Amino acid sequence: MGINGGPGAALLVAASPVGRARLIDASTALPALGAVPPQVLCGSVAGGGVVELVDPFDPHAVLSHLRTAAAAPGPLLVHFVGQLLFDSRQRLPHLGLARTTPATVRYSALPWHLLVAELRDRGPDRPTAVVVDLVADARAWPMVTERPELLARDVELYGVVSPPPARKSVAQPLYSRALAEVLRAVGERPPLDELHAYVVGQALTAGLDESALRFGGSPGRVPVPFVPTAPVPAVLAPAPVPVPVSPTTSDPASPTASGQAPAAIPTPSLVPVPSGATVRATAPAALPAQPSRPAVEAAPTDPHPVIWAAAHAGRHTEAAAVVAAWEQQAWRTFGSGSPEAIHWIEVRAVLARIAGDPGNACELWVAAANARLARGETGRHPEVLGAVDRAQAEWQEIRDPSRARALAATLVPLRRAAPGGRPEALAVLERQLAAGPQAL
Repeated sequence: MGINGGPGAALLVAASPVGRARLIDASTALPALGAVPPQVLCGSVAGGGVVELVDPFDPHAVLSHLRTAAAAPGPLLVHFVGQLLFDSRQRLPHLGLARTTPATVRYSALPWHLLVAELRDRGPDRPTAVVVDLVADARAWPMVTERPELLARDVELYGVVSPPPARKSVAQPLYSRALAEVLRAVGERPPLDELHAYVVGQALTAGLDESALRFGGSPGRVPVPFVPTAPVPAVLAPAPVPVPVSPTTSDPASPTASGQAPAAIPTPSLVPVPSGATVRATAPAALPAQPSRPAVEAAPTDPHPVIWAAAHAGRHTEAAAVVAAWEQQAWRTFGSGSPEAIHWIEVRAVLARIAGDPGNACELWVAAANARLARGETGRHPEVLGAVDRAQAEWQEIRDPSRARALAATLVPLRRAAPGGRPEALAVLERQLAAGPQAL
């Protein structure tokens, strides 16, 4: 979900129980989020209304504000920063409010299913997303890790749920702060799946618990881990104005569903680093050659050799950090839906494969394919077809049944849009979904 034409709404709620039961300093997230321009926060070029609730104590009042926001004719963003608790009797998730205690969760907290119910009737013509930055208490954490679908069901959900912090400590809303920082920097809201993946990386760099559950989009999607990033080496910081370069070939691709190798993975669209910089690592001889063209011979050093060298050497954090910086620069310079920005999604997909994470690689190739289709490229376009082929190739390597099933559901419409002359690839996905989780 990106920028939409109708006037939208954003409801920002920061709430956490007072006293010793408080696990996150939720209210500190709102000043930065409130400073984001309304049209960016709401996801609408027509702007919209933004309502902030700091430490509300009445769940009925929160639901009333939610109902009002849900009546907006355009897109709606609901952002909740706070604590996740479970009702011990009904074993249902609740969002803690200012007066919530472990003994009064059922009456003083906001039931998650009521929040979802308020949004259910908005329909696809009014895009709706819920973003969370939550810390689970000791009772809620094992329950949400065992049954994350209790949150992901029936809602487009983004964000993180973190485990309880160390005793006598209070967590910081790192995901929300990173989200606000990015939105204020780019000036427009990128597609939420791409934005979310980048923000998670920034939050992990800032200290977010790496075991936090990550919810990334469509209803029912199972949360997945994310490779943390690190501070970007100064010599690799992107230059203010990157120079486009024609793509050629790059890291070898995985086999497709038919057993054939897809077309070569695209290589750098952006090349500059600050002039006079020295690169501390170079690509080994085994890595693919980087593209060159006479028109850009004078351009500064290409960052891709450093990225591939770090990844193949097992320094995945370093590689991800460099990519994150260049991806944000592509958003700022060319826009979140530009070919330059999509290129960095594809680079992250390759890095996920090198790191041995086929689920994340699949998800990123799906995001790249959807981004290209949103640009108007057809299912016959070689870049679209290549992204779908690689997504399915990675999908076949996933060993977690619930994760594989969730990603299969996102792959089916893509494979229908880009069959590529291989009807058996779509048939494999449809058979697996029809057979149920056991078949995966």
